[in-house]
Amino acid sequence: MKAIGYLDSLNIDQQNSLIDIDIPVPTPAARDLLVKIEAISVNPVDTKIRANVAASGDEHKVLGWDAVGEVIETGEQTQFYKKGDKVWYAGDLTRPGTNAEYHLVDERIVGHKPASVSDAEAAALPLTAITAWELLFDRLALQPLTEEKTKTPASTENRILIIGAAGGVGSILVQLAAQLTDALVIGTASRPESQQWVKELGADHVIDHRKPLSQELKRIGIENVTHVASLNATDQHYDEIVESLAPQGKLALIDDPSLPLDILKLKMKSISLHWEFMYTRSMFNTHDIEKQRDLLNNVADLIDAGRLKTTLGEHYGRINAENLKRAHSNLETGKAIGKIVLEVF
Repeated sequence: MKAIGYLDSLNIDQQNSLIDIDIPVPTPAARDLLVKIEAISVNPVDTKIRANVAASGDEHKVLGWDAVGEVIETGEQTQFYKKGDKVWYAGDLTRPGTNAEYHLVDERIVGHKPASVSDAEAAALPLTAITAWELLFDRLALQPLTEEKTKTPASTENRILIIGAAGGVGSILVQLAAQLTDALVIGTASRPESQQWVKELGADHVIDHRKPLSQELKRIGIENVTHVASLNATDQHYDEIVESLAPQGKLALIDDPSLPLDILKLKMKSISLHWEFMYTRSMFNTHDIEKQRDLLNNVADLIDAGRLKTTLGEHYGRINAENLKRAHSNLETGKAIGKIVLEVF
């Protein structure tokens, strides 16, 4: 089967940083699904692994952890899916990735693809939707709205600041927070086009993260926030995050700070610190691994109900090494809006 892989960790502008290859079609076992890949998206994790993790021996490393496709074969212990089902998922960091014509994935981290959107539109969402959902509800412990509890401007004491709201995770996190919680949603973005994008996704306010966050919040009449989701440059914003959080607030982050964070700065306000890493459940086969299947199906239902929209930013054409190189290069600028998607080999 066709795939895109590499042997050595190289800068993306190097000829062999990503190459077109042919590898055997894998065989499903146990709870595996063999999925024919229809569309994928590219995430910062792809670029980080390519730049820092070489292949093992002479076997090419295949990246990619977002996919939409069709189940063509199942393992002997599968329970939820059958041949012909259309599925979407973000995969497992410890297994070969989705930049291949056929891919094996554990059914417990797979959801039914939303029926109302195209394969490309759906492919933009799995990894970021899992990350955003877990961050919002598992890490920051915000409570989803119920029929008895609806959102009104005066009904909430929760105020969430989303730093880097125009990126892949931010684009779905803004929607989930606005649609499913009672929180006032403040997103950060620095350019006019990214600020407009965040507003259209449902943020109540948008501020500029190039300026001190605490001052930007006061500019819009907000003294402090109860929750912060820091999606990038946490080390650069850390002091302002601490300043902006209310006593007993919560900070969750997903990035890899280049400088150590001084957690003692959180003590006086009793601020709690939370990491979100969406691969934890699959890497450690946690007892609640099936929660990722459940949440992907919940997100699919919300999309089909018209409550959430795709975060597709750009479509880069067919799945091949040349187009994936372009996608990696774009992501590494840090200026991408939404998600980059590729479709069909």
